[in-house]
Amino acid sequence: TLNLIRQYIKQELLIMKQVPEILGVSGMTLRRWDAKSILKLFRPTLRNVKRYRKQDIIKFINKK
Repeated sequence: TLNLIRQYIKQELLIMKQVPEILGVSGMTLRRWDAKSILKLFRPTLRNVKRYRKQDIIKFINKK
């Protein structure tokens, strides 16, 4: 898990494809967590672009 985060260390925002890889969950799980406010998506533009903040992923991992 930490190795994958290190690979993406320069990126402050992670795309939907990267986060399931890091956390070992499915994209559907991430959508459910977003709906339940467990791990929220960040939408940096008005378009339907969805990202996760790196610091949110790190906090989530540290809570486990």
